[in-house]
This record gives sequence, C-alpha cells and structure tokens, in this order.
Amino acid sequence: MMAYLKRFIPHLLVIIGFIIASLAFFNPVLSGKMIFQNDIKLYEGMAKQQKDHRKKTGEETFWNNSAYGGMPTYQLGAKFPHDYMDKLDRLIRFLPRPADYLFLYLTSFYILLLVMRIPWKMAILGALAFGFSAYLIIIIGVGHNSKAHAIAYFPLVIAGILLVFQKRYIWGFMLTALAMGLEIQANHYQMTYYLGLLVFVIGVTYFVDAFKRKEIPHFLKSSVILIIAAILGLATNATTLLSTSEYAETSIRGKNLLADATTTSSEKNGLDYEYITEYSYGKLESLNLFIPKLMGLGRASDLGKDSAFYQKLIMLGESPENANYYANVTGLYWGAQPFVEAPPYLGITVVFLALLGLLLVKGRLRWWLLGGIILSLVLSWGKNLDFLTRFFVDYIPLYNKFRAVSSIQVILEFVVPIAAVFGLYQLFNQKTSFQERQKKFLISLGVFGGLCLIFWLFGGSLFSFKSPGDVQLAIEQPGIFDALKEDRITIMKSDSLRSLIFILLIGALLWFTLKKKLSENLMLVGVGILILVDLVGVDRRSVDNESFISKRTYKSYFQPTNVDKEILKDKSYYRVLDQARGFNNSHTNYFFNTVNGYSAVRPRKMEDVYFGHIAKGNLQVINMLNIKYVIQQNEKRQLDVQENPSTNGPAWFIENLKFVDDYKAEFEALNNIDTKNTAVIRNDFKEELAGYKPAKDSISTISISKTDPDHLAYNSYTEKPGFLVFSETYYKDGWNAYIDGKSETIYPVNYMLRGLKVPAGKHTIEFKFEPQVVKTGSTITLASSIIFGLLFLGALFFEYKKRKEIVSEDNS
Repeated sequence: MMAYLKRFIPHLLVIIGFIIASLAFFNPVLSGKMIFQNDIKLYEGMAKQQKDHRKKTGEETFWNNSAYGGMPTYQLGAKFPHDYMDKLDRLIRFLPRPADYLFLYLTSFYILLLVMRIPWKMAILGALAFGFSAYLIIIIGVGHNSKAHAIAYFPLVIAGILLVFQKRYIWGFMLTALAMGLEIQANHYQMTYYLGLLVFVIGVTYFVDAFKRKEIPHFLKSSVILIIAAILGLATNATTLLSTSEYAETSIRGKNLLADATTTSSEKNGLDYEYITEYSYGKLESLNLFIPKLMGLGRASDLGKDSAFYQKLIMLGESPENANYYANVTGLYWGAQPFVEAPPYLGITVVFLALLGLLLVKGRLRWWLLGGIILSLVLSWGKNLDFLTRFFVDYIPLYNKFRAVSSIQVILEFVVPIAAVFGLYQLFNQKTSFQERQKKFLISLGVFGGLCLIFWLFGGSLFSFKSPGDVQLAIEQPGIFDALKEDRITIMKSDSLRSLIFILLIGALLWFTLKKKLSENLMLVGVGILILVDLVGVDRRSVDNESFISKRTYKSYFQPTNVDKEILKDKSYYRVLDQARGFNNSHTNYFFNTVNGYSAVRPRKMEDVYFGHIAKGNLQVINMLNIKYVIQQNEKRQLDVQENPSTNGPAWFIENLKFVDDYKAEFEALNNIDTKNTAVIRNDFKEELAGYKPAKDSISTISISKTDPDHLAYNSYTEKPGFLVFSETYYKDGWNAYIDGKSETIYPVNYMLRGLKVPAGKHTIEFKFEPQVVKTGSTITLASSIIFGLLFLGALFFEYKKRKEIVSEDNS
C-alpha cells in the first residue's frame, strides 16, 4: 500500500507547483488586490438587485426587475437548490480569483496527459503550454470568467472519454460524469458546444479505427457508457439546463417574433448571420498564432515617442501633448475583426512542437488532433470562409445560437498543446527510427524557422498593413497612414525576429539532446523555461500587475453620480432610461429599474421594443414602460436628467382592446395607439375574450403596495369590471397572478406587457414568480447527485477490493 501511495508523491508536488505558479503569475491577489475585469463590473450592475434581495431576506429571487424591464436571473448567477456541483467546483477552485482559473487550467490538463500515458515530467510542460496560452489569459483579463471556467474543464471531459476507450470503464464513467457535471456548471454553453464538436471528431476517428480493427462491439459498449455518464453529468445540472432552455426561447437566441418573408430560416430561430459572424478571424490573421504582433496589437497601444506615428504628428505641427495622446490611443491592429484585446498567441515553441507531433504521431490520435485543429481554424474564419459558415449556421443544430465565431479557436488552444507534448515525447521515443525522428524534426524547424525568417526579412513588402477602418485615413491623411504603417511593419518584424530566436533556441536544445550532448532532464527544464518565457512574455502585454486594483478603487466604480442621486430622491416605483450610455450598459441597473442592461442573452422583446420604438422616440411606449426619468447628455456633454410627466405608472385601466393577427402587427400597432386607453392583443386570445368589453371610469384606482423583484402587489378599485395593463414584462413560464388569492389568467398585451381582467369592487392583486422549472429541475438534480454519490462510493469499494486482492496475491 505504501508503494502505491508513493506513486502519488510526484503528482502532489506538481499540484503544489501549480498553486505556486498560479499565485506567482497573479501575485497582486496575495496583497488583497483584485483584477479589474470590465465584463464582471458590468455583471455586478446587472446582479445587484438579486444580491440585495438575497442579503435582505436570505431567500433567492429568480426574477430581476432592474434589467431590460425584467428578466429571469437564470443566467445572472442564480443559486439553485441542491446545486452540489457548484459546491464541489468552489472547493476545487480554492485559490483567490483569478489564480483559481489558472490553477484549474494547469491541473486538469496535467490529468489529461497522465491519462494519455505521457510521463509526468513532460505532462508538466503540456500543462504550462495550455495554461499560459495567451488567449486563455486574455479572457481572464477582460472578465470572461464563465468562458475560462468552461474551457478549464475541457481536459477532464476528454480524459474521462479516453479512459473509457482504454477499457477502464468504471473510472472512465465516473470521471466523464463528474467532468460533464462541472463543465455544465461552469455555465458557458457556447464553449461546451464547441467541446461537443471536438468530441464528435474524436468519435468519428475512433469509430473508423474500431471498424478497421474489427472492434465495433468495444466502440459501441464504450459509447453507451459515455452517453449514460454524460446524461448523469447533465442531470446534476438539471435546474440550470431546464431553466436556461426555457428562457432561451424568449431571448435573442430564440425565435425572431418579427421575422418576415426576407428573413432566413436560421435567423427566424436564432441570431442574425451578421451578428454571428461580426467577429470572424482573418485567414492571414491565423499567422499571429505563432507571431503575436503580426497583425498589430489590440484596440489601442502606446506607440511611444520614438514611433513614426508620433514623429509624423510633431512634424505636422501637433503639440507634444496632443501627439503623445494620439500615440496612446491609436490602434495598431489591422486584422479583419472590429477589434481584439490581443492576439490569440499559442507560442512559437508550442506550435513548433505541435507540428513535430502531428508528423511523428500515428493512428487515431493524429487524426483527431488534426481534425480538431482544421475544424476550429476554418470555422473561426466565419464570413471569411462564407460557404462553410453558412452551411453550419443553416444546417448544424444550435450553431446559429452563438456569436463571435472566432472563439471556436478554443479547440485549437486545447489540441495544439496536446500535439506539442506528443511531439516532444515521440522525438525521444526509441520505437521510431532515429533517421525518421531527425527528418521530422528538421522539417518542423525548417517550416516555422523559415516563415519567421521570411517575415523578418521581407514582411514589410508582403502585406498591405491596412485595416478596413484605415481606408478613409489613407485617402485623407496619407502621410499619417504611412507613418502608422511603418510602425506596424516595425512591430511585425520585431516579433518575427523574437519567434525566430525562440525557434533556434528550442531547436538547439532538442538537437543537442538527440545527439546525446545533453541529458533529457536538462532538456525538459530548458524547454519548460522557453515555453514559459515565450508565453508569459506575451501574456504580460495584456495582463500584468497594473491590471489589478484595490477593493476600494473597485467599489468606487459603483458610486452614484449627481444625476443618480437626484433620481434616487424619488422613492416611488418607476423605470429609468439611460440614453447617455446606450442600451448595452449596466451602470443604471445598479441603482434603478431600467430598460437598459448588459447581457449576451438579453430578452428579444425588449431589444425589439428599444430599437423599434424607444430609440425612435415613441412616447407612448416610453409611457407604458413606466419610464419616469431619462438620462441624457447635455450640450456640454455632461450627464443630465429629464423627468417624463406623462408616464402611465405601474398599472392603469384601459377602455379598448385592439385585436391583431400576429406579433409583428402587435409590435407595429404600438405606433398608432394611445397606450393609456388602448391595449393591443393578438387574435390567439380573441375567443377567450369574446364579448368582453373593458370599462374605465373616473373613479377607478390602482396603486402598487409591494415591489419585491418576484412579488408585486397592487390595490385596485373599480365600479365595473375592468382590464388592467401592468408596466411589467410578460413572461409566461413562472409568473402567476392572484386576485384576492384566486389564480387568474395573465394576458400578453402591447407586445411585451401583462394584462389582467379585474372584477368590479375593491381587490388585492398579486403577481408572484413561482417557476415550476426550478422545482422540477431541483428534484432531478437532487436525485442524480445521490445516484452519482452512491456510484462513486461503489467505485471506491470496487477499487479497494481490487487492490486488496492484488496485495494478497503478492503476499502469497
């Protein structure tokens, strides 16, 4: 038994090393600082109301009334009952953020390589190559935490799959179920979807291999085991999956309610093609996977006073102060995308080893690695490879639900380090002839060394160095554009030389080791240092110690402005429209109920109404949404607030119901009605409301008495039966209406609001958000978690008996 435990000592030391590396890279967390992540700052505004409710009541609300006129919290950090995967995940990510994500990158990839039977010393190098990959660090820097979180569990999912195909069925099943549960819990379904595409590639290659080897029964058995494991993993997240699926239909990822004959089939039930492909990776841009600055830097760069751009501005008469300002805010990026934070650099050292791996590795491993690389690269080109992207958008299920197709390169970021480790492993594998290993080594060295040399020597004459946004500048200010182009050439050549130097250094290390002039252990240390210096050097261009701020500074971002303070004096129930910051902002959500917000899964109806009516100044729609205050910029470009005196209030009686054919007619009717007196409703409810004539008199009253996010209450009085319209978002799954405790039907009116028939007299009206999906999902989650726990205990018992039998046999 002691010998068995001793085998784990190196792995324990490796894990400790990963902890140290993660804390060292993000060392400001040790002094209590936190990384500034803009997306997380925006999320804080969105989630403020539900967090306040949780803190005040100790209960969870699944509705947020502060964003987009109201939406579920399912994708805003809702805490569901029996979410044990969340508790386990938090236990695994015990380091302070964002060191926890880096630790997870490193550890999970290390486990994968061990499963793939890579020696632990080489597995360390693979983990470093994956964990410090520039893209994976960039997404942490900008606050794409759920994306980083989901990617970090990729290796464990694949490790479980490979274990099953290695005929280690029990632990393969358990790891797959566990990893799938953690993957879904990370809550970034786009990344999980891309992982699914890679799993499909792996499945195809394994099927072909099984067919050739006549091992179809084993393939089918393994597939069934994996399907059951995946279902169990999914079931442990049933509440999240079911609630997200329910809400997705009403979000911009769901059905387009205003589609017409010109709308494509994919756009009728998903995102617009242009929106999906807005961030399409350029074909030429692919070269920055191994030369980071080949296409320039991110959104803006400090060019410095030595730059041609700065010198040109001085020559044209700009003051040093102005020239320095422009040199600080001008972007050097000239790729095909609107902007990038930084290039998704894989590391020239890693890419070189990956090509070596693809040349040396044989069989199904080579094909699924190569398949994953090609699939992710060509799909990341998006509209730059239009025929393929349109095929996937139109015919591949769910592909049209996700935007920013360039992010499918996460598969590339994942498989290239695997190929790199196998390149290193196979280079010193004696089963392959020395001549073949040497030949493949020289080919890899020649390919990347040659490309870097060409770009260094002749790169300035190979490309235009002009982005689509530079066309006007090149025409109107050719001198300034030429200076900018000169700076782009300079940094491209600089990084080409940088990559060439790394190629020569790693090439020398491997060559001397091949020739027995250097020990393998020293070579591994040297390669590890080169990989780290290569990747971390580029990582630090995007995320460094300056990216961290004190908690006091972070809190200052959430202080109310003078305009906010003025509005906050009003303690009544209303909404705020922030036109100064635009539709996609969450500052106002932090303090008020608004129609603004920031979410990739915002409600479709609110987006339709905002751009179709509010942005066009339709006062009737502004009134019906109870927008009492409008934040704008005044002539001095300062924030100002205008009060709307004609708002309809939280609820009001109407005297006319106007029936229309469909959603589009309902939407367009809002241009032609007085929302205080008329409500629009679709013919779907005409039969149910046949003969009903709402009455409105001068003494009818309605007032709001309770304004919790998930519980609204009103007091009404009317002499005759009436029809009330509420300035609240209609959401059919979860909201229930009660009049004096009796359940009543909620009618969808005015495209996005709630309507209710009210009997004559004095009544208490309540709306309660009681989502059945949470109750159903929680029951499934609890049951599947218990099943998983019992299976895990059974697996441990089986392993214990197996080890005990081995020890008994050895002793006898």
